[in-house]
Amino acid sequence: MMILLHKGFNYSQDGPGNRLVYHLQGCNFRCKWCSNPESMTAALTDKDVGTVSPAEIIEEAVSCRMMFFDGGGVTFTGGEPTLWHTELLEALRGLKQNGIGTAIETNGSDARLHELLPYVDTLMIDLKHPSREEHIRWTGADNRTTLENIGTILDSGRQILIRIPLIHGVNVCPDTYCAFFAGHNMRNAAIEILPYHEYGKGKWTLPYEIENGYVTQQEIDCMRDAFRSSGYRMIST
Repeated sequence: MMILLHKGFNYSQDGPGNRLVYHLQGCNFRCKWCSNPESMTAALTDKDVGTVSPAEIIEEAVSCRMMFFDGGGVTFTGGEPTLWHTELLEALRGLKQNGIGTAIETNGSDARLHELLPYVDTLMIDLKHPSREEHIRWTGADNRTTLENIGTILDSGRQILIRIPLIHGVNVCPDTYCAFFAGHNMRNAAIEILPYHEYGKGKWTLPYEIENGYVTQQEIDCMRDAFRSSGYRMIST
């Protein structure tokens, strides 16, 4: 059984088309700008919907099949959905067996991510910062496995969407990102910049440490121009 923070339909924000999105509880990162800080603990809280099994997810998705228009399907996000690796693998496999499109949004830190990929149609990985030291500073976690997973996926040639939550004073560093990307095959990759917001600030029970995190249009353009000049594909959802 997986702990479910909440679920619901949305259009094109968490993968293509109309999607049933499952936000799973628990995360191994502690990003200082997190918009869902209540999802960090892996324990059941009073904010959670409850628990859900892979079989229940598959049954619900099959019953909602007609809702998955424009290439839609089921998306797993978090928290960090891969913390529920065994259950997630079972759910993804069952959805694919029923012809339902699948997507995951992950921080890429699962050492066994490769086991999930054959059952994932749309893969979205957040790259908070390419620098190990800065990543630890701002997320409380090492990014070694994330970088290894992204690099392996890029070089395999499969499609991947790399999302960059852009925060002033944290990771407006196009050269650092480009230095990492330059070592890999970006042919089937797309990059999406997600400008900082404070939607989750009021939900923090600990002190909210991001100050002046909003990025200017100039900073956004600087990142986009650097990526485009390197030949990387940019998208916006």
